[in-house]
Amino acid sequence: MPSRRDTLKLAGLGAGAVALGGAAKSGHNYGEHAHTQSVSHKGAHYAPGKAGRDYNPVITPNGSTLPYKIVDGVKVFHLTAEEVEHEFAPGLKAFCWGYNGQVHGPTIEAVEGDKVRIYVTNRLIAPTTVHWHGIILNSGMDGVGGLNQKAIMPGETFVYEWTFIQHGTFMYHSHHDEMTQMALGLMGMIVVHPRKRTEPAPDRDFAIMLSTWAIRPGAKRPDPNEMSDFNVLTMNAKTYPGTAPLVARTGQRVRIRIGNLSAMDHHPIHLHGYAFEEIATDGGTVPKSARRPQTTTLVPTGTTRTVEFVAHNPGDWAFHCHMTHHVMTQMGHDIPNMIGVDAEKLDGQMASLLPHYMTMGHDGMGEMGVHVESGHMKVPENSLPMVGAQGPHDYITMGGMFTILKVRDGLTNFDDPGWYDDPKGMARLATQAELSRDGINVNAMPMGSRKKHHSGHDGH
Repeated sequence: MPSRRDTLKLAGLGAGAVALGGAAKSGHNYGEHAHTQSVSHKGAHYAPGKAGRDYNPVITPNGSTLPYKIVDGVKVFHLTAEEVEHEFAPGLKAFCWGYNGQVHGPTIEAVEGDKVRIYVTNRLIAPTTVHWHGIILNSGMDGVGGLNQKAIMPGETFVYEWTFIQHGTFMYHSHHDEMTQMALGLMGMIVVHPRKRTEPAPDRDFAIMLSTWAIRPGAKRPDPNEMSDFNVLTMNAKTYPGTAPLVARTGQRVRIRIGNLSAMDHHPIHLHGYAFEEIATDGGTVPKSARRPQTTTLVPTGTTRTVEFVAHNPGDWAFHCHMTHHVMTQMGHDIPNMIGVDAEKLDGQMASLLPHYMTMGHDGMGEMGVHVESGHMKVPENSLPMVGAQGPHDYITMGGMFTILKVRDGLTNFDDPGWYDDPKGMARLATQAELSRDGINVNAMPMGSRKKHHSGHDGH
C-alpha cells in the first residue's frame, strides 16, 4: 500500500501530466515513476534552472552541452541533424550522421520543472524525427515517426515543447528508420537535475553514451546493415586511445551517468580502484535501501545507469566494458586462431616472397598494437590496430570501449594531469634474492610460463 508521501508525489505527478496536455485520467499510469519526483508541479511556476545556482553542470567527455536561450521563461534549444565527418580516434574518420556538427549530439541539460522548447532542423538526405527516450511527456511530443507525428522532411524544422516533470539521466535519438539513423550516430544524452535536492550534489558529474559501430578497415562510412559483427566500440563516439580521461580531485564526489544506445549489445561497465553505488536508472532514483556496493554495472541496450562514489584513491584507473571483445577495435574478427602456432618456419619461407611478412597472433593480439605503434607494420588506410596505445610503462593492450579515471591530490584544474607516478611503488620484475627468500622456484613452472612475450620488453 502506498504511503501518504507516495500518494502526495503521485498527485503532483498527475497534475503535471494534465499541465502537459495529457489526459487527466491517465495520471495513475505514471505511478511507477513517482519516485523520480522531488517537487509537486500542481499550480507551480518555476524560474528556469540555472547552472551554479541549481546544479553543477554535467561534463560530457569529448562532447559538449547544448546551449539555450530563455524566451518568456522557456528554455529554447536548437538541434540540427546533419552529416558529420567524425574522428573516432587518430587514424580513423568516417562520415556519420550527428547533431550540431558533432557525433554524438550535444548533451541537453535542464532542471526538473523547466519548460523547454526544442527546434529540430533536418539537413539530412532522409526524413527523421527525435524521440526523447525515457522522458514523461504527452504523446504528441514523443517523436515516433508516423505514430506520434509526421516525419521531419529534409529542409524542414519541427518544434517540440514540454515541461520536465522528472529528474534523472535520459537520452534522445532518431525514431525514424532507427536501424540506419542510429547506426550512423543520431543520438545524445539528456540530464535533468532535481529542483529540490535530497542528496549531496556531485563535484564531478560525467555523462557517457555507449554505442557500437561497424566500420570495415579502410571504409569511410559505418555500415547500418550490420547485425552482430560490430568492430568499433565507443564512449561518447570515441574509441581508445581517442577517449578523454575522467579527471577528479581526491575527496570529490564523482557521478558517472552511462547511457547505452548500442544496436545489439549490453555493456558491463567496470571501474578499477573503486566500489560505487548505482543510484539511478532511467526509470528513476534507486531507493537507498536497495543500493549495494559494486565495481561493475550492467547497462542494457536502451537504458541508463548512474553510479556514484567518493574519489578517495589516487591513481590511474581503467574504466571499461568487461566484455573482452568490446575493448578491441578493428580487424579483430574472422581471423584464424594462431595461439600456440610456431610460425618461425613459415615466416622464413614467406620472407622470400614478401620481405616484410610476419605471422601475427601466435601469442595473442597485443603484439599487433606493439608492431603498429613501433612502425613495423601498417594497417589499411583510415583504420586502427585492434588494441591499444603506448602507456607510461608499456603498451596498453586495450582499445575500444575504454578510458581512464585519473584521480589526483590537490588538483587546481581538471586538464589531463598526465600519467600517475605511484609513490607507493608498482609491480616490477622480481629479483632472484626475493624469489629465494620466499621459496619460489620458477624452474618448476611449465615452459609456457617462462616463454618470452612479444611486448615492449623485447626491443620492439
